[in-house]
Amino acid sequence: MRVMPVVTLLLASLLAACSIHTQHSSEPLSREARWALLPLVNYAQAPQAGERAEQILQSLLAGEGLVPQRYPQGKAGELPQLDDRVRLHEAQQWAARQGFAYAITGSVEEWQYKNGLDGEPAVGITLQVIEPGSGRVLWSTSAARAGWSRESLAGAAQKVLAELVDELPLD
Repeated sequence: MRVMPVVTLLLASLLAACSIHTQHSSEPLSREARWALLPLVNYAQAPQAGERAEQILQSLLAGEGLVPQRYPQGKAGELPQLDDRVRLHEAQQWAARQGFAYAITGSVEEWQYKNGLDGEPAVGITLQVIEPGSGRVLWSTSAARAGWSRESLAGAAQKVLAELVDELPLD
């Protein structure tokens, strides 16, 4: 009969190990204010992971009633900026000039299928809401998740981003 509490503890530990979440709270943020969606810096090894996460994030924000204006892509015929940090800096300047109240940005730390027989997806993402004019961070949160072997990488990313967006302190 002592086996059951041990099994329960092991299962709880296993499930908790699949997902990690931290958050820095702030005052409520207005849904009615002007929002911008800035680039997510890609620190993962997967090319364009930031852009992929931005697409999912935009969809999830719309589900919360937010329709942020995205930082415009380069003009046709122009070479794209490959350094995400430079892109983010330019985007913050753009958002400040446009007079947005809030800008949502962040980074992708992990975006891959793990090595091994199962090859489960692993995603780690940080989101921040900043004041574009000052650069002050108003809210930030991060989460990481390792999915199951048959789960898609985009599906795991959507779960992580949905968890993060649910934490937005919107009024």
